[in-house]
This record gives sequence, C-alpha cells and structure tokens, in this order.
Amino acid sequence: MILKNFLLVAAGGSIGAAMRYAVYLLIKNQPFPYATFCINIAGSFLLGIIMALSLNADEISESTKLFLATGICGAFTTFSTFSFENLALLQQGKYNLAFIYTITSVLSGLLAAWLGFKIIYQ
Repeated sequence: MILKNFLLVAAGGSIGAAMRYAVYLLIKNQPFPYATFCINIAGSFLLGIIMALSLNADEISESTKLFLATGICGAFTTFSTFSFENLALLQQGKYNLAFIYTITSVLSGLLAAWLGFKIIYQ
C-alpha cells in the first residue's frame, strides 16, 4: 500500500512538474513573475476542487487524491520559486513590486482555493 501510494505521488509529481515547465515556456516572466503567479493561482483553484471532492468518499478515492493533490498540485505549484522571485525583487530594490506580488499571490491563491472548493461543495 505504501509503495503504491509513493508511486502515485511520484507519477503525479512528474506530470505536475512538466506542466509547470510548460507554463514557464508559455508565459515569460517580465518585471512581474507572471508564470509563477498563474501557476500558483491555478494550482490553488484545482486543489480547492480536489479537496471539496474528497469530502465525499464516493467522489474521489484516497489514491486519486494522492495522485492529484499531493502529486500533480504539489509539483505544479511552487512556493520555493515564489520565495526566490520575491527575494530577487527585494535585492533589486523593487520593494513595491515585491509587496504587490506577495499580497496578490496570497490573496488570489486563497480566493482561488475557496472558489474551487465552493464550485464543488456548495
């Protein structure tokens, strides 16, 4: 069982990481780190949907939740990149942009997760 779960997370993680790289190729970071911002908001929305579905055991199995939430969403979203990009903005003296990026990312991520959850679990 543990090995199966490990493989589900690993398979989902490889898909999520490839999806994140694809978004980076499609959305170029400019002064504002748009790619990471979009990735984290989309991932938050998807995670909200998955968590709402998981409240009803008939909707989504524990294995599917591990694959989608821990694997795909875990590898797709990226707090470490978000942190590094904020550090780079601060080192460049772009304090206002770092503040805007942090606030909009956190608030938008929370809103996206809530919306995803509410769409499924009303």
